[in-house]
Amino acid sequence: MKRVLLGRTGGRICALGFGTMSFGAAADEAESAALFDRARAAGINFFDTADMYSLGRSEEVTGKMLREFARRDE
Repeated sequence: MKRVLLGRTGGRICALGFGTMSFGAAADEAESAALFDRARAAGINFFDTADMYSLGRSEEVTGKMLREFARRDE
């Protein structure tokens, strides 16, 4: 998967992002985790989320997955 530099941070992110708008709403936590895992398996490390997605639930679910699987540094 192609990676690009993230501004001046020195970090590199995937050129392709994964939207999490359905996390915590149309996709429950289990389904969200499965989608997250498939995206990670494909090499994606850029997840688009916002406090308006699923009334903030998307960020909570995504944060929980990052915490539980210690993947934030990836």
